Amino acid sequence: MQLSVLETRHEPRPRLPAWLKKSLPGGDVLMQTRAVVARSGVATVCEEARCPNLSECWSKRHATFMILGDKCTRRCTFCAVLTARPDPVEHDEPRRLADAVAELALRHVVITSVARDDLDDEGAGHFAACVRAIRAALPTCAIEVLPADFHGRDDCLAAVCEAGPDIYNHNIETVARLQKAVRPAARYERSLELLRRVKQLRPALFTKSGIMVGLGESRAELNETLRDLRAHDVDILTVGQYLQPTPGHAAVARFVPPAEFDEIAAEARELGFHSVASGPFVRSSYNAGEVFDAIHARRGL
Repeated sequence: MQLSVLETRHEPRPRLPAWLKKSLPGGDVLMQTRAVVARSGVATVCEEARCPNLSECWSKRHATFMILGDKCTRRCTFCAVLTARPDPVEHDEPRRLADAVAELALRHVVITSVARDDLDDEGAGHFAACVRAIRAALPTCAIEVLPADFHGRDDCLAAVCEAGPDIYNHNIETVARLQKAVRPAARYERSLELLRRVKQLRPALFTKSGIMVGLGESRAELNETLRDLRAHDVDILTVGQYLQPTPGHAAVARFVPPAEFDEIAAEARELGFHSVASGPFVRSSYNAGEVFDAIHARRGL
């Protein structure tokens, strides 16, 4: 009998299968990226969320910056980011972020953040300021934003969309049945509606969402989630293996083999997603530039 997400919390973490073990690249580019990120003073989700792809991505000059501090107002059971009272907003952060993006000469940057339910606009204005600062510093850089749900507020969505990002990413994270256990402050339908509203507010904007597998979902439930995302006109999909960051987080119910990720990708493409990244190490921002390029290639842009 398979245990639920909540029932398996605090159990020892299981040994990783062979396909979830990878060599860690190093070299000058990794060290240079680390140095630029450190000088910027802007957090990265790569570090805060203990991403297994950090060394690989930083060796390619890929980084996902996390604005608005490193303390989150929400407590999701899958996430390693600290839940605590956030620090005041640093109003020079957009400039520092833009300087780091320009110094790294990024072709594609992902900007995410902690949830800031404590702020009047939940951080939407700061997101917009970061997008504008990067546009001014490096106009050729594609910009992907990955905010929290802003409780579905149209004013917050509009503020971010009007700043002109290229991709609006908001992760559904898991299937409907597991939402309350995995992301208790979020709502499945609210996330879907947010993605639909982004398209209404800015039709040319690409929308993107990601889901973790291995939390106890069934394939039927996963397929239903993929259909829901397509029904809300989501363009880009990422599917990756959930890995338990600490024994106090939601436990892994199953390690999904690589062949099954390939099957999920094929099914998603049949549903009409324009670009799909599906694999054990895939995260919402993993190889995001390549995913974005794939859409442009298919559309002849």
